[in-house]
Amino acid sequence: MSERESMPCDVVIIGGGPAGLAAAIRLKQVNAELEVVVLEKGSEIGAHILSGAVVDPRALDELLPEWRDQGCPMAETPVTENHHWVLSESGKSDLPEMLLPPFMSNHGNYTGSLGNMCRWLAEQAEGLGVMVFPGFPAAEVLFDDKGAVTGIVTQDMGIAEDGSHKADYQPGMEIHAKYTLFAEGARGNLTKQMKAKFDLEADCEPQVYGLGVKELWDIDPAKHEPGRVIHTQGWPLSETGTWGGGFLYHQANGQVALGFVTALDYANPYVSPYQEFQRWKHHPDIAAILEGGKRVSYGGRVINEGGWQSVPKLAFPGGALIGCSAGFVNVPRIKGSHTAMKSGMLAAESIAAAIATGSEHTELMDYDAAVRDSWIADELKKVKNAQPAVAKWGEDLGTVIAGIDMWMRTLKIGLPITMKHHRDYEMLERADNFKPIAYPKPDGVLSFDRLTNVSFSYTNHAEDQPCHLKVADMELQRESELEVFAGPSARYCPAGVYEWILEEGAEPKFQINSQNCIHCKTCDIKDPNQNITWVTPEGGGGPNYPNM
Repeated sequence: MSERESMPCDVVIIGGGPAGLAAAIRLKQVNAELEVVVLEKGSEIGAHILSGAVVDPRALDELLPEWRDQGCPMAETPVTENHHWVLSESGKSDLPEMLLPPFMSNHGNYTGSLGNMCRWLAEQAEGLGVMVFPGFPAAEVLFDDKGAVTGIVTQDMGIAEDGSHKADYQPGMEIHAKYTLFAEGARGNLTKQMKAKFDLEADCEPQVYGLGVKELWDIDPAKHEPGRVIHTQGWPLSETGTWGGGFLYHQANGQVALGFVTALDYANPYVSPYQEFQRWKHHPDIAAILEGGKRVSYGGRVINEGGWQSVPKLAFPGGALIGCSAGFVNVPRIKGSHTAMKSGMLAAESIAAAIATGSEHTELMDYDAAVRDSWIADELKKVKNAQPAVAKWGEDLGTVIAGIDMWMRTLKIGLPITMKHHRDYEMLERADNFKPIAYPKPDGVLSFDRLTNVSFSYTNHAEDQPCHLKVADMELQRESELEVFAGPSARYCPAGVYEWILEEGAEPKFQINSQNCIHCKTCDIKDPNQNITWVTPEGGGGPNYPNM
């Protein structure tokens, strides 16, 4: 007999982000009697949410039409200015908005903290009777004898590093559900398992990612212009043949959110996305905005960049993928919360209809069809070749080709071409093809070392617990990751988790500082041998982002 307690419900949702909370709210809107559970691995709703963010309110308008008058913090700052800067090392050009397709405009959008918006959404969900449990990661999926998903098991608490039970040990709980929604965000561990078990990616391109690194600053009030939105491309990534770009959003309360996204398909193992971000802040036009200000928060997170051709099969017996678990980010717009929410709403409607007929643990193919017939599909199809065009032809030529393709699709004269992707880890090349990059030392004013910045993510993990970063083969890590690729983990991780200790006369030691981990998932994606797997640590561990 299992020592675990169990709890039945109608629907369990893994993840308290925009998709999961939108699904929960819609379920209760359709049928108030449904028992809906939301599990969130962070210490509170919003603790692990990190995004720019400029939010398109389309889905929010559909879900809660009165949100602007109901205290939603995102309503505080509508976008007032939209700029796209192409940077050189010391200058910039402001790309005229008229050159961009109309959907690239941020008119009618809002900028603010996505984490705070999720906190507000959780309040709305709880007001409808949704049971929201922060600090409870889903660690295992339950199946029936036919292979259908029947629920999840939450993470055990109080396990020591050696696997023994500590004095405060508590086994995880089994949550049995008629349907299970996977809303883990980009590169969720259980989502990976579902994709493999049900072969959900058999008919799509592989998902690819970018790493977003972000800081929140209090700036000089004289320089603050609420609603001003700036995106950049070009320098400094242009110097290493890498691509991506920066953002700087003037938000409420005298703050700016700024960050940098580096596409993880880069070839040079000496590239450090974190250091590229720190360099970018020293550009004269960025530095001028930050001068006299103070950094107050830091974080990092991968984002899906595969687009429409990387959307997998969405439904399987007993479960479905929603939000960034499925990959609905519009890369050129740098937006995904609205599409994530819409996918959650469509899944909720499908589940409510199925339960109303007495069904459970079935395959929700009407949900998959609904997504592919929705405005999610319309929006993502217009930009499906943007990311692969830049990846193939470089930022300058690729941007031009991507722009032409987006305009043609907007005008409904697009060519019947869908470009392909290559997995990010496959694009990394041997270190002996490159020279090490001498990044400038942080000055402690505009730029900071990683460990100092990690302290501003308010990351915490319980002491004496199993390492949640699993290395399958340590010898392979030495022979390949270090000796062939020069240890890129020490550079791609934005939290200083990985180090190679090289001492004369001793074998190289791969040190994992898992207590620093901000759950960005970069290692799970970029390790050249796919030798590192990220799994959920004990509940409540990880960052505790304020206003991010």
